[in-house]
Amino acid sequence: MRRRDFMAATAALAGGYAAVWSFQAKAQQKPLRRVGVLLVGLSPESKAAQHFRRGLRDAGYTEGRNVIIEWRYAQGDYRRVSGFLDEFIRSNIEVMVMDSTVGTEAAKRATSTIPIVMALVLDPVGSGLINSLSHPGGNVTGLSMMTTVDLNSKRLELLKAMISPLSNVAVMWNPDHPLHRRQVEDLKIKAPFLAIELTFVAVSRVEQFERAFSDIGTKAQALYFVDDPFFFAQRAPLLKFAAAARLPTLGDTRRFPEEGALMSYGPDLYDLFRRSAGYVDRILKGAKPADLPVEQPTRFELVINLKTAKALNINIPPTLLALADDVIE
Repeated sequence: MRRRDFMAATAALAGGYAAVWSFQAKAQQKPLRRVGVLLVGLSPESKAAQHFRRGLRDAGYTEGRNVIIEWRYAQGDYRRVSGFLDEFIRSNIEVMVMDSTVGTEAAKRATSTIPIVMALVLDPVGSGLINSLSHPGGNVTGLSMMTTVDLNSKRLELLKAMISPLSNVAVMWNPDHPLHRRQVEDLKIKAPFLAIELTFVAVSRVEQFERAFSDIGTKAQALYFVDDPFFFAQRAPLLKFAAAARLPTLGDTRRFPEEGALMSYGPDLYDLFRRSAGYVDRILKGAKPADLPVEQPTRFELVINLKTAKALNINIPPTLLALADDVIE
């Protein structure tokens, strides 16, 4: 064979091998998985969202390489939730992740086939989202924040230990939240045992803030925010009103004192988000939500904002500081 013919034949053979290799590589390439995350109170840039991303990375997922995460942020506005869920359904999302009870309830109404993972839900059994923690059934699973009467009582106890003497606490709650009325009743039961009088203010719109703080008046010695994505999304004006009224504020999780509230006591927010990524991983690998038991918090933390305490001239007892899991200075 002449050299020219040999080189042509070799090039043709190499080209054939390259074409076969390229075809096989494309055939072996797996499609990107699609995950929708609907945040009502938290943002995609929040620390909680970063812990969710970290959980996915630990499970072997990288955004843009083998998974697409579609983020939606309702900015505390419940009215935007249904529209975002419609977008998820139209874009063929394989699993949805929710940061709220309201979002999870709306998602369950919107679809009975797409798996739904709860990251922050107060009481999934009591709200009818699942049958039981061990056998959730349906298409909803994930984590429960385990908000109970005892947890509400513990928060009031910690507030009383910090502010002495404490006899009156204002409680801000949202009548649009499906579980707030029950939490209000829980607080009414526990407060007398602590010799605390409660003043309740119902708020569901930004334009109601000024009236609410006017209703609180000067009698209240502290303000307790009942857990709600709306309150956190509107934390800046709420905490500004509270600071002007010189009201110490108590939230459910560390996201509040990190933004300037006095303190919080509740489940580890970031741990719940990280663990929710594990549910996404198992579902993408073929597990059915109905077969995945709902887990509860394993860590509860007391977080105190020392800077806010100093601004309000509150001397935090050393025993309480020693109990704190984190002190923000």
